[in-house]
Amino acid sequence: MTGPGRRSSTFTRLLRHGFTDASAAERLLDGAELSPVRNDPVLLEALGRTADPDLALHGLVRLLEAQPGASARRELLDTVIAAKPLRDRLLGVLGASAALADHLARHPRDWEALVTYEPRDLHPGVEEFERGLAEADDPVSLRVAYRRCLLSIAARDVCGTTDLAETAAELADLATATLRAALALARAAASDDAALCRLAVIAMGKCGGHELNYVSDVDVIFVGEAADGADEGRALRAATKLAAHMMRICSETTVEGSIWPVDANLRPEGRNGPLVRTLSSHLAYYQRWAKTWEFQALLKARPVAGDLELGAEYVTAVAPLVWQAAERENFVPDVQKMRRRVVENIPVAEVERELKLGPGGLRDVEFAVQLLQLVHGRADASLRSGTTLDALQALAAGGYVGRTDAVQLDAAYRFLRSMEHRIQLYRLRRTHLVPVVEGDQRRLGRSLGLRTDPVAELNGEWKRHAAVVRRLHEKLFYRPLLDAVAQLPSGEVRLSTQAARERLVALGYADPAAALRHLEALASGVTRKAAIQRTLLPVLLGWFADSADPDAGLLNFRKVSDALGKTPWYLRLLRDEGAAAENLARVLSAGRLAPDLLMRAPEAVALLGDGDAGGLAPRGRAHLEQEILSAVGRAVSAVQGVTAARGVRRRELFRTAAADIVASYGTEAQPVEADQGALVDLVGGAVSDITAATLAGTLRAVVRDGWGDTLPTRFAIIGMGRFGGHELGYGSDADVLFVHEPRDGVDEHEAGRAANAVVSEMRRLLQVPSADPPLLVDADLRPEGKSGPLVRTLNSYEAYYRRWSLGWESQALLRAEPVAGDEDLGRRFVSLIDPLRYPRAGLGDDAVREIRRLKARMEAERMPRGADPKLHTKLGPGGLSDVEWTVQLLQLRYGAEEAGLRTTRTRGALAAARACGLLSEEDAATLDEAWVLATRVRNAVMLVRGRAGDTFPSDPRELAAVGRYLGYGPGHVGDMLDDYRRTGRRARGVVDSLFYGA
Repeated sequence: MTGPGRRSSTFTRLLRHGFTDASAAERLLDGAELSPVRNDPVLLEALGRTADPDLALHGLVRLLEAQPGASARRELLDTVIAAKPLRDRLLGVLGASAALADHLARHPRDWEALVTYEPRDLHPGVEEFERGLAEADDPVSLRVAYRRCLLSIAARDVCGTTDLAETAAELADLATATLRAALALARAAASDDAALCRLAVIAMGKCGGHELNYVSDVDVIFVGEAADGADEGRALRAATKLAAHMMRICSETTVEGSIWPVDANLRPEGRNGPLVRTLSSHLAYYQRWAKTWEFQALLKARPVAGDLELGAEYVTAVAPLVWQAAERENFVPDVQKMRRRVVENIPVAEVERELKLGPGGLRDVEFAVQLLQLVHGRADASLRSGTTLDALQALAAGGYVGRTDAVQLDAAYRFLRSMEHRIQLYRLRRTHLVPVVEGDQRRLGRSLGLRTDPVAELNGEWKRHAAVVRRLHEKLFYRPLLDAVAQLPSGEVRLSTQAARERLVALGYADPAAALRHLEALASGVTRKAAIQRTLLPVLLGWFADSADPDAGLLNFRKVSDALGKTPWYLRLLRDEGAAAENLARVLSAGRLAPDLLMRAPEAVALLGDGDAGGLAPRGRAHLEQEILSAVGRAVSAVQGVTAARGVRRRELFRTAAADIVASYGTEAQPVEADQGALVDLVGGAVSDITAATLAGTLRAVVRDGWGDTLPTRFAIIGMGRFGGHELGYGSDADVLFVHEPRDGVDEHEAGRAANAVVSEMRRLLQVPSADPPLLVDADLRPEGKSGPLVRTLNSYEAYYRRWSLGWESQALLRAEPVAGDEDLGRRFVSLIDPLRYPRAGLGDDAVREIRRLKARMEAERMPRGADPKLHTKLGPGGLSDVEWTVQLLQLRYGAEEAGLRTTRTRGALAAARACGLLSEEDAATLDEAWVLATRVRNAVMLVRGRAGDTFPSDPRELAAVGRYLGYGPGHVGDMLDDYRRTGRRARGVVDSLFYGA
């Protein structure tokens, strides 16, 4: 007897054998069903070896309770105790699958199916499973027989008699036998239809690949032909009835549940196409209409039921089309779309638990292997297996992937599939989610042989294998390319040059021969530099392939590496700092501007790192001015000083462009910036600050060189247009006004000559051809335009604006802001123009009509000939001009009353107008979206082409690069243009209402 507060010895033994609810287990063992064996150590030890001893014991008691009598219970118990194979099989299944325990409770004699232990029982095939299903004569009995066969598969699986590949093959063979049995039932129910047609069932997907899950849709395609002498139309209708009936027999829910859904959606035209087609109809579709993914799916096509001769004809006929898929025109963009598989459709909470579709999941391995089969299987028939693991082994044997990498991926795939199998086996439900409940994870871990700390070991192994899969593109696609060109003895079979070229083409490289030359130049040899490159390049090649122009990315990388290859820090930066290599890959493959800026001073690569020298966050104007002015102060001449200022400008333009690209493309460490307006503000503010600091430094250099510390006249530079509005783009000129005021005692003419000399020298030095990009200073917005003097005194401005100012000049002054020079003079200039740009009385009707007239005239006269107006970012519907003139009209009319409108920034003024009720929140959002999008397009065009433009590029690759920058994946250029037109059209509707009063 056990004393108070003390546990029985049985309770302790149960805990030691892995039971989690020892009290409940003790009660079950003390029950009548197990009384004859409750103290038998063999039983406890066997239960303790199962995945879930509590579940196994509960299932065993239910099975004993379900036996028809005492003798049957005694027979079962005696067999369990005496026969180790049966004991391990039965208890193993009961401890791993509550669903099969339910089946045994409903069909208590089915445990006898686990007694057999003959050689043929170890690895049954289709023939054995057909015998197991032979007595089924209706859908219900077919389900019972199917579960009985499944019971034996699960028993061999959980006991380790079969490995993952063998289990998956057995499940596929059972599915084959089941499809045949279901078709036989359908034929028996409609013998007249059966006599009219030949019907072949082609297995696809995992069933076709001989690698089925426990619970999965069984994908099929049906091929039909008329029987001898039958009308084809009648025959196809009869075949369709038989196919549909066969699908219902397998899919419909009965008192014994369902078997699995039969899915025919991989057929031509999917669910919109006929269920059954003739062989010629299939071929006509595949030859003319099929997409790349359909040929990828056909890799696994296998005739399994019905007319097997017709099925073999089908597979033979489509095979040449499958192996020509890599030569199709759209193969590369299709592959890029498939490679950039997105997981947005997976609920956020489930992404990290998804074994199949999540990052580092099973689909990644399967897709990668199938892609390599399509690329290389054209010339190598040994690669044409429908089974993932067999194909991976063949790829390794042929040198298409490294043997070590193949072994690692094989192990990762087997582990992840084993997890998937055991998760599905528990309830026999179709799921790919790793459970979150600790008890479920414990059972899962124990079922995989992890017994010390099942939950921790399971999660550790899962994450380790998923990490291997996450890097599979590097391992499978790119590392063999490096091995092929590195010219190092490795003892392995290597890719041939032709195979390497084919792979590069499939991955998006337009000039594979040049790409191979670059790889050879970078990675060949035994130097430490070449060794590091061989480590880096497989990863970089994948990032390049993710862009619209992989060739340019690789070429630019070679150029940077050639320029910096001898510096000790360059390769160390890329190897050791997590962000640097990916940032560099994005920047080098995103277009021409950023690489051009980098090539002029390759040491700027250091900005891409995450160390002390790195950082892509733009530096403020004050910081930049301090650096530039210090450099100018150390210079011995104006030329040297301005050269230093332009060098800083080049570096900071690169920093800004790199930050913009990285935020737009996203990296592993930094997701894509969701707020497009924030990116526009970042670029506009940063480029405007860089320009202002450059002008300040240039002004200081010119004044020091010609006049020492003090110019005879006070001098200020006023930013105008996008410069004054903090909205400069990469290709924008600097619109400015120059104002001066003679110092006390200085003759006005002398002051004027000095001011003009300063302006001329500044403009000249900022445009002198050099390694740094020029800065064009445009003063055409000055009074009298190009006919007026470049520089005026403050009094001259006052006199002109008082007497001669036109409406457009008041509008232009809305963007005026001092950017460099004498701060007090700049403030006084702003005080002078405020009454003009924010008139107290607002605007009269005549002034409003004149502004509208000017806007309409500009649209008509300035639109380039041949341009698509709907895609012109400046003058088109909903473009920059539409939004800015609408906002500026509100500023001119109401700026005197509303302080928030007194800003030079378009988005700031728009937000203020919304806040004070001058337009609705919806209209403000529409205008803001259009302005941001048009600005982003202009920035994208400059980044991609290296020169400014107001329209989308016509070159397909450049257009695709603009799309990538804007967040559109491969093949979605049309969507980008449609979205732009739609956004512009909506904004133009608001402009018509607010600006034109329509």
